Amino acid sequence: MNPLRTLLPALAAFSIATAAYGQTNWEHGRLQVTRDGHYLQYEDGTPFFWLGDTAWELFHRLAREEIAQYLDNRKAKGFNVIQAVVLAEMDGLKRPNQYGDIPLADQDPEKPNESYFQLVDEVITSAYERQLFIGLLPTWGDKVTRMWGGGPEIFTTENAYRYGSWLGNRYKDRENIIWILGGDRPAIHDSVDTRPVWRAMANGILDATGGQALLSYHISGGPNSTSRQIHDEPWLHVNMMQSGHGSGHDVPVWEWITRDRERAPTKPTLDSEPNYEDHPVNPWPAWDPKNGYFNDYDVRKQTYRSVFAGACGVTYGHHSIWQFWSEREEKINHADRYWTEALDRPGAFQVGYLRQLIESRPFKDRVPDQTIVAGGQGKKGEHIRAFRDRRRSYLMIYIPQGRDITVNTSALKAGALRGWWFNPATAETTDLGTLNRTGELQLVAPTQGFGKDWVLVIDHAAAGYPIPDFKR
Repeated sequence: MNPLRTLLPALAAFSIATAAYGQTNWEHGRLQVTRDGHYLQYEDGTPFFWLGDTAWELFHRLAREEIAQYLDNRKAKGFNVIQAVVLAEMDGLKRPNQYGDIPLADQDPEKPNESYFQLVDEVITSAYERQLFIGLLPTWGDKVTRMWGGGPEIFTTENAYRYGSWLGNRYKDRENIIWILGGDRPAIHDSVDTRPVWRAMANGILDATGGQALLSYHISGGPNSTSRQIHDEPWLHVNMMQSGHGSGHDVPVWEWITRDRERAPTKPTLDSEPNYEDHPVNPWPAWDPKNGYFNDYDVRKQTYRSVFAGACGVTYGHHSIWQFWSEREEKINHADRYWTEALDRPGAFQVGYLRQLIESRPFKDRVPDQTIVAGGQGKKGEHIRAFRDRRRSYLMIYIPQGRDITVNTSALKAGALRGWWFNPATAETTDLGTLNRTGELQLVAPTQGFGKDWVLVIDHAAAGYPIPDFKR
């Protein structure tokens, strides 16, 4: 017997959250798409901003006390969606978890191993206690179409439906699950069309949950978001893209978000895998160390610009955390630190600041509006993104590189304005006070205490919005 089985009783490490965070609170109901189709909300209309983290190997590589450590850390930083895979990528069918369990007998999706799924149950419960959603991937994509990786391909339309139905029945009463099919694979590649398999799995989940499930699909990297291949699938509720790690800096994800928002029927969209912090830049087919690693600034540029372009949220990732690299594991793709040393990297804090910033104003009626920037929107690393709300009571502009900016104030309704700067790296603010309103307002970027990038916020004074005191 694996000695880790005896380290803790089944829920000893997992049941600390109620004491740490107060009573759990899910009275808002299940997640759903907003009426306009662009964002997410709870059943009672409370808006929801998706801030995800990629923890792909969570069920497969961590022990219970490690999972508790990870979830506590992510909760404290403001994450609310943890993306994890049941049938994991890294030899997940044959290599057991930390308790000696594999997920399936004979690699058969219709023969689930109860002991393995008891750990999945516990993680979902632990996340619920911390008011975290699990973005649950039933399988990594190589189990449907190998393309690369270990596979093997084990799914057909018949067993995919039954596996989806089994999972759906098991978790139909769990309000904190967002279902994510796919797993780093396109639905169509070359002459292979795997849509029937994914459709069957999705229908199994929906039938078992009485249609209450919210579903998306994690696609491979590149410009082909789900809107290009499966947008019209009725089971797909949220589009996803992966701006990824292999195309260098400043992939124009804002253009892809804009494209997705214009599709009919309207569906929310988000980047579910932008460049990971501390991931080697352009590592395929071979990494040149001169390219270096993506840093927190790279993370900020991509996450802010996708959200300001109109995404319903965004997912952060760290290269060591998705794989949970430790002394027990062999590193993948030039990871440079153990996962426990990566928990408090700057980008993980900074995406939490992004969520706080968005939630500091009414955000369910955000409208991307590039006319706010009166010329000089820039390209690649200099590209600026802006949005306002439908009532024209406030606007925000993300400026990735320091420079003066001219703002078209007609984007807001008539009346006095108040402005402030927000530092995405530190969450510090600088009050500009009342602004003299003209057709075009020129502002000089701050220099003291600010880094490369910042956000300009302008509020209509009559709205009475305070400048928030952001938690850091």
